[in-house]
Amino acid sequence: MANSALEIVGLIVTLIGLIGASASTGMPMWRVTAFIGENIIVFETRYEGLWMNCFRQADIRMQCKVYDSLLALPPDLQAARGLMCCALALGGLGLLISLVGLQCTSCIENNNRAKRLVLIIAGSMIIMACICVLIPVSWTGHVIIRDFYNPLLIDAQRRELGEALYIGWVASAFLFVGGCMFVCCNLQSEDKGSERYVYSRPSDYMAYPPQQLQPQQLVLLPQQQPQLQPVLSRHPSTIYSYQSRYPSVRSGVAYL
Repeated sequence: MANSALEIVGLIVTLIGLIGASASTGMPMWRVTAFIGENIIVFETRYEGLWMNCFRQADIRMQCKVYDSLLALPPDLQAARGLMCCALALGGLGLLISLVGLQCTSCIENNNRAKRLVLIIAGSMIIMACICVLIPVSWTGHVIIRDFYNPLLIDAQRRELGEALYIGWVASAFLFVGGCMFVCCNLQSEDKGSERYVYSRPSDYMAYPPQQLQPQQLVLLPQQQPQLQPVLSRHPSTIYSYQSRYPSVRSGVAYL
């Protein structure tokens, strides 16, 4: 029952992380204009995202333009696009696979080991999605901070961290927690199942020191001699040492 509740919590946490990763991927607020210096026009804000650039004037309206060429983008932006798409694919697929292995579902019946294996695979995919989200978000944040303190750039070229980066960091944390809940709960149940086959040593067991074997005296038992039975024969017996109660054939003839 406890594992079932933890699996549902992990499913909800993973869903929240997947929604946050989707929002971070589609939002254009990855790079925001830095309002520093004295000659910056403060009533116009520029946003740079993975798919488009947007301009907002005096908090009234926003105009966006999609990038015309993919090859003209910087390498960090191209890599961020691919990794975020991989993160969404892995997270969505892991979420669907986890639905099959939940204890409250009947997709796999009478096979708890298969359900645990399915949830471990789903949790591993969700953790991989977390890594795919964390890499581009952290990489873009590092580039923004590096360019912000670059003395060779003018103030108009410097950018600040946008809202999409913070949402991406939070989404990666949710994905990591959800994946770890799927993996750790099922590994723990696997260990609990194996404890049933471990035999505990009784508490009243006492170890005795080994004793040397003493040689035993052999006892000879008396053997009974077999009794000879008389045998009648037509031929006279030549063994005269045999004492018999019955007269022999020769003695019978002599008597006659």
